[in-house]
This record gives sequence, C-alpha cells and structure tokens, in this order.
Amino acid sequence: MEALMAKLKEYLQMETEISFEEFKEYYTSLMKHLNSEYNNMDKTACLQARFICSVVQANAETRSRRNKDHGKHFRKMAAKCGFWIEAIDHRLKKEGLTQAAIDLAMSEINKKM
Repeated sequence: MEALMAKLKEYLQMETEISFEEFKEYYTSLMKHLNSEYNNMDKTACLQARFICSVVQANAETRSRRNKDHGKHFRKMAAKCGFWIEAIDHRLKKEGLTQAAIDLAMSEINKKM
C-alpha cells in the first residue's frame, strides 16, 4: 500500500495530467492489490486504500465527462472504486470506527498529501 500511496502523492503534485494508459496501469495495480491483500490489511492500510480509491474515483468521474474515447472505461473505474470505498467503510465500521472517524482519517491523510 505504501508504494501506491507514494505514487499517488507524486501524481497529486504534478502540473500535467497523466495519460489514459498510465491512469489505467495505476488503477489496475490498485485493484490487484485490493483483490489479493484486502483480507490481510490492517486498519491503517484500509484507510490508505480508501483514500486512494476516493481520489481515483473522483479523477475517473471527471475524466469520463471530458474524454469521449475512454469515457466508458473511466466510468467503470469510478464504479469499481466506489464499490471498494463502500466495502472498506463497512469493514472499518464493523471494527468499531464511526463514519465521522473515517472522515477525520481521510482528512488527515489528505493534509499529509
């Protein structure tokens, strides 16, 4: 998860937008990581994954409206990230966190980025 966070931080500091291919590559690596490691992730990793998914989802939604060629792909990416956000929220709530605590953690991660 640390490598995905580091790459996201790099992307967020860029002045230009990455290509569809690079966006898709990052998204694919995120999905592979979540599919293989989700059950073994601790609370910190879950919060990081949720943050990454929320950023990727927002970017995919924005790109889907601007990019006619890949709009369908971006919409699917956004939907899949939305699924993971809900799954992570559900898990964190089962582990005792409230939505307010999750939102606060997202805010703290955002400040660090």
